[in-house]
Amino acid sequence: MKILDSVLGVHEKALQVRSQRMELLAANIANADTPKFKARDVDFKQVMGAVQLEPIKTTHGTHFDTAQDFGSPDGIKFRVPFNAGFDGNTVEMNVEQAQYGKAAADYRATLMFLESKGSGIKRALRGE
Repeated sequence: MKILDSVLGVHEKALQVRSQRMELLAANIANADTPKFKARDVDFKQVMGAVQLEPIKTTHGTHFDTAQDFGSPDGIKFRVPFNAGFDGNTVEMNVEQAQYGKAAADYRATLMFLESKGSGIKRALRGE
């Protein structure tokens, strides 16, 4: 629905990306003891930058272009560990747990925003 797209904006995509990120972080935690497992994460800014309706443009010909893409199209990147394990595993439990907690809070915040938008639309349709 085009009407809902304009009302919800990029927040629907943000919720999908945040959900994907939580799945990757959970997979990292689950594979903490798997030899040669490489921890991955989603570059939220990169993915949401691709969703932006109007890309950032340079104002002068000598300015650098800001739309360089060095990652995968889905924004998934390997995490660089502080201390890699002897078995080649790059999962660091304290980092992954902290990132998962932050990702869960971000997910809840986006979900609450969408819920408040939805309730506002319902009130408007009822004429309240």
